[in-house]
Amino acid sequence: MDTYTLLLVDDEEEVIQVITKKVKWEELGFTVIGYANNGVKALEMIEENQPDVVMTDIRMPYMDGMELCSNIKEKYPAIKVLLFTGFDEFEYAREAVHLEIEEYILKPLNATELTEVFARLKKKLDQEINEKRNTQVLEKYYLESLPLLQANFFASLIEGRIPEDQFDSYLRDYQIEFSGPYYCCFVIHTSASQVPENMNAQLLAMSVDRQAQEQLEEKWRAQHFPYLGNMVFLAQLKDEGEVTELTDECDRFCKYAKRIIGATVTVGVGVVCQNPYDLAQSYHSAKEAVSYRVLYGGARAININEISPQKRNPEATGSEDDLTYLFKMISLGTGDDIKKAVDDYLMHMFTSANSLQKHHVAVMELVSALYRFAANNDLDISDSTGEVGDVYGELTNMEAPVLGKWLLTLCLSFHERMADDRSNSTKSLIRKAKEYVHSNYKEEGLSLDAVCETLGVSNSYFSSVFKKETGNSFIGYLTEYRMEKAARLLIETNEKSYMIAKSVGYSDPNYFSYVFKRQYGVSPSKYRTEYAKVEE
Repeated sequence: MDTYTLLLVDDEEEVIQVITKKVKWEELGFTVIGYANNGVKALEMIEENQPDVVMTDIRMPYMDGMELCSNIKEKYPAIKVLLFTGFDEFEYAREAVHLEIEEYILKPLNATELTEVFARLKKKLDQEINEKRNTQVLEKYYLESLPLLQANFFASLIEGRIPEDQFDSYLRDYQIEFSGPYYCCFVIHTSASQVPENMNAQLLAMSVDRQAQEQLEEKWRAQHFPYLGNMVFLAQLKDEGEVTELTDECDRFCKYAKRIIGATVTVGVGVVCQNPYDLAQSYHSAKEAVSYRVLYGGARAININEISPQKRNPEATGSEDDLTYLFKMISLGTGDDIKKAVDDYLMHMFTSANSLQKHHVAVMELVSALYRFAANNDLDISDSTGEVGDVYGELTNMEAPVLGKWLLTLCLSFHERMADDRSNSTKSLIRKAKEYVHSNYKEEGLSLDAVCETLGVSNSYFSSVFKKETGNSFIGYLTEYRMEKAARLLIETNEKSYMIAKSVGYSDPNYFSYVFKRQYGVSPSKYRTEYAKVEE
């Protein structure tokens, strides 16, 4: 039996206590994960916990229930919302049909009525999840999805095999709408090793694909098709900047898939291009972004430009051979992985080079590939190797063990410098974010969206690295910084609390007092009084 999570939202704590104690939630199949006393706090908890159901009052300070419902509908459409209201608010609430409220419950709340409401809701949730997990439905969907001609066309497109002069005729013949003006490929990878009990891995992947189409296809005018075990989406953007919003939406989808159907999903977002026949490059960068899950973790979206902004030509090292694998291990593997890749490459190199001339050609290709890889990753190879001609001359005369030692040392050096660059890039991002807060904390509209837009990164990536580096969410850091400034102003000036509130970014003095008390345990006025007593 599935158990669903419930968040309660009401500014009257006694109402929350009644709801919590008088209803036998566990028997109904629900778990109350907490409560919020205003809409702002509720949104913070929803982002953190992603509950299945939110039950909220209409009248609340800072953000009322209707505005909260609107935010939930926009950002978390899968969450079920129940609204409880007074009689005089009922018709007002019923008018908001676009918010798709599950139930309207009149106050005063009755335990019997609540039990009936949640029993109905439990049946509905069970039915929806059963449909998503139903083997027969998934098999039928699998057989009927993706017309063969379109799938072949898209596969050829990302392989770079569609002639540019024939591109428009293919679109017409296969009735494909590609108006752009910008394009971006993202790849959805469903883990086959992390599968819920009694679920087939292939059917799980099909369920993820279906949910992805329902949630992502229409908004991004995306074409989708299966390719090499993943689902590939070709999205159309209005401008290049939309890729950060796309990344955030893909990240929310990964968390949704984990919570609803138990799938561990990673989405790789590739580079943006202006011409649809350049989607091959976008695909290869998206595929590479997925492989970075070994560094950044799965169940999330990874944008290639955010983790490796200097890379622009992921195909520069050629096909998927020993040398390409070596470079992949330099980027993603461990020291042992790199050593094995070097050994495999050298064994293949010396086995196939059965003449001195072929050996010289192999060495030339190795040197060229090393310089190309270094250039693509903004690495200065000259410090380690010297001039190209000198390197080539030395390597052609090296015996296999010496050449192997030289190559391993260079590859490990690349690996270490790339790891340092990633770390420094993250620290620089966090430093810039903090500086932005210090310069703009007085602005009421300062938000996660604002700082991400300024820094040019997606919310999901920024939130992840900020929490990892600082141990705090961005909103938590911003709030603490504002409260520190407010506390100093309370001590060092005689300004009224409402003026101090405005000077640290709060237009509502009541909400400022609420946040300040949550931070320091006392109201602003009491904080000032207590400090004055200590000074005396």
